[in-house]
Amino acid sequence: MRKLHHALWVCGAVCTPLFFLTAMAGAHGFVGDRFFPPTIVTDDPFATDELSLPAASIVENSAGGGNPKTQVVDLGFEFDKEIFSHFAIGISDDYLFQKPSGQPSISGWDNLSLSAKWQFWQNDDHEAVLAVGAIANLGDSGSRKIDDSTTVLIPTVYFGKGFGDLPDSLDSVKPLAITGTLGEEFPLRASDPNALDVGLAVEYSLPYLEEHIRDTGLGRPWRDMIPLVEFTLSDPENRGQGGQVTATADPGVLWETPYFQLGAEAIIPLNSRSGVRVGAIVNLQIYIDDLFPSIFGHPLFGKE
Repeated sequence: MRKLHHALWVCGAVCTPLFFLTAMAGAHGFVGDRFFPPTIVTDDPFATDELSLPAASIVENSAGGGNPKTQVVDLGFEFDKEIFSHFAIGISDDYLFQKPSGQPSISGWDNLSLSAKWQFWQNDDHEAVLAVGAIANLGDSGSRKIDDSTTVLIPTVYFGKGFGDLPDSLDSVKPLAITGTLGEEFPLRASDPNALDVGLAVEYSLPYLEEHIRDTGLGRPWRDMIPLVEFTLSDPENRGQGGQVTATADPGVLWETPYFQLGAEAIIPLNSRSGVRVGAIVNLQIYIDDLFPSIFGHPLFGKE
């Protein structure tokens, strides 16, 4: 498995410059007039070509389970490719720098994650979209000091809803949209608990306000920004860990351009298990389906 991990990263190192030379893009997820941006800490419901590189965060985890308080710097990437119409597969990983309190620092690759997503329904008039998929975190595929030996399978439901279908008397609410995920963790090691994973993003799209509601006179870059708050929750359900919820609130902003999205959010722990202090994350999403549409932005097999 470690040889596979190394080979995939060599391939990624070779291919990433080619992505920049031959393919960057702009259109991510549209339903009717609504553009749903790729959110940072929760996934979106679109099965499209995507490249997130890099995502960089810093948090300080609480002590617990025999582990000391630990500062973690995380550098991650994700690449997704549409294989069939509205069906995409993806690969992601993170390089971690960990500094446990009172102990030497350690660093290395986390486990590889593979994903598949099928965007099976959308309603343009009501700016609504649904998808289903699964994530596999491959145990023992990262660095020995960092990774977990357990493989975890996570079937997941994804959804998105814009509020552009509200009556005109509620024009100021129409730029609002939500996306979210609902997943269940199934570890392949019997001693590890199942867990419910929930993600939610609440967005207010200034581009939607300016283009489809009214021109407020906002100049750039402000008219190209999407303020948002994301929420994450993981709730172990059994095997002695039931009720040990971790949760964060992540307010921030996304800046949209035709070629990339730059985003930044705070990571606010919502209880003592979720972290010691406020962290931060920044993310660059490269839109690889508009700059070179002959390569990206369409399925490998069949028609869109």
